[in-house]
Amino acid sequence: MAHSDDRTGLERSRIGWWLFVALLAAVAAYLAWQFVGLLVLGVFGYYATRPISDRVGEVVDTDWLAAGITVLLVLVPVIALSLYAGYQLLLALQGFLAGSVDPLALLGQYFGLGDVSLAERQSLARALENPDEFLTNPRQKVVTVVQTGRTVVSAVAGTLLLLALSVTLSYFLLKYDDDMADALRQLFGGRNTVAYAYATAVDTDLKSVFFGNLLFVAVMSVIAGLAYLGTNLLAPAGLEVPMVAVLAFLTGAASLIPLVVGKIVYVPVLALLAVQAVRSSGSALAFVGATAVVYFLSLDFLPQTFLQPYISGRHLDGIMLMFAYLLGPVLFGWYGFFLLPIVFVAILEAVRIVLPELLHGERLTLDASMGGSVGSDPQSEGDVPSDEYAENRFEERDPQSSADDDTGPSDSSPSN
Repeated sequence: MAHSDDRTGLERSRIGWWLFVALLAAVAAYLAWQFVGLLVLGVFGYYATRPISDRVGEVVDTDWLAAGITVLLVLVPVIALSLYAGYQLLLALQGFLAGSVDPLALLGQYFGLGDVSLAERQSLARALENPDEFLTNPRQKVVTVVQTGRTVVSAVAGTLLLLALSVTLSYFLLKYDDDMADALRQLFGGRNTVAYAYATAVDTDLKSVFFGNLLFVAVMSVIAGLAYLGTNLLAPAGLEVPMVAVLAFLTGAASLIPLVVGKIVYVPVLALLAVQAVRSSGSALAFVGATAVVYFLSLDFLPQTFLQPYISGRHLDGIMLMFAYLLGPVLFGWYGFFLLPIVFVAILEAVRIVLPELLHGERLTLDASMGGSVGSDPQSEGDVPSDEYAENRFEERDPQSSADDDTGPSDSSPSN
C-alpha cells in the first residue's frame, strides 16, 4: 500500500513539473515572438559565418577569439555595407520619384517612423537647412523639431540596438555552439535518436542555405562590380553606371532569389544606359545592346546555371527557396526574409524524417524515408553509433533478427 502511495505521489510530482515546464515553454515562446526579428537575424548571422569561424578556430585554437574575429571582420562589415547600400538606394529613389512617393514613409512602417508625417519631416529638414526660420516662429519650430527629432532618434537608436543585440547573439552562438550541441545531445537522449537526427539535418540545411547565401552574395557582388566598372571604362561619352559599389551589392543580394537573380537591378541599369544613349547619340544604343548581352550572361544565366546550384543551398531546391524568400517579407515583414527559410527547413526535414512513419504507424528511424534528393542525409551528417549503444541495441533485438548475424551486420533501430 505504501509502495502504491509513493508511486501516486511520484506521478503527481511529475505532472506538476510537466505543467511548470509547459508554462515556462509558453512564456519562452511569447518572448521569442516579441523579439523574433532579433532572434532570426542572430541565427542568420551564426549560420552564415559558422564555417568561417570554424576555419579561424583552427588557426587561433580559441573559441571566443575565433568568434570575435569572425563577427568583427565578416558580420559587422556585411551589416554596415547593407545599411549603406540601403541608405544610398533610398536617396536615389527619393530623387528619382521627385516627391510623388515618399520612400521614407514606406521604410518608416518597419522602423517606427510611421507616426512622422511627410510634412513634419520636410519641416524638420527645412529647419535644419535654414536655421533662420526659427526667428519667424521660434516656438512652433522648436516644438516640431523636438517632437520629430525625438521620434527619428528613437527609431534609429532602436534599429542600432536591434543590430547590436543580433550581432551579440551571433557571437554567443559561435562561441558556445559546441557546448549547446552537447547539451542538446544529452537532452535528446544520445546521438542515435530520431530527435538528434532531425536536429542534425535541420542544422546542416540551415548552414548550407545561409552560408551559401552569404558566399553567393559576395561572389555575385564582385562579378557585378567588375561588370559595372567595365561598363564605365568602355562606355562612350555620356554613358555611365552610377553608384557602382551600391548597385553591385544590391545585384548580389537580389541574386539570392532564383529566377529573379540580378534582373531587378541590372535591367534598370540598362534602361538608364539606354536613356543616356538616346540623349547623347543614337549610335551608343549598339553599346547598350552589347552590354545587355554581357549582363545577361554574367549576372543572370551563368550564375543561375552553375554558381547558385553549387554555392547557395546545395541540399535544397532553388525554387522552394524562392517561395520562402519572396513570401517571408510579405507574411512577417523584413525579418520574414530570414524566418520563413528557417520554418521551411524545419517543416521539410520533419516531413522527410518523421511524417511517413507516423502516418504508417511504423517505428521511427534515422533514415529520411522520402525526398532523398532534397535536404541533407541525417545519418551521413551524424556520428557513427558508439560501441556501447550498439551492444545495448544488440541485447534488445529479438531472436529472429539475430539470425541474420551470420550473413552480415544488421541495421540497428534508434530510440524514438
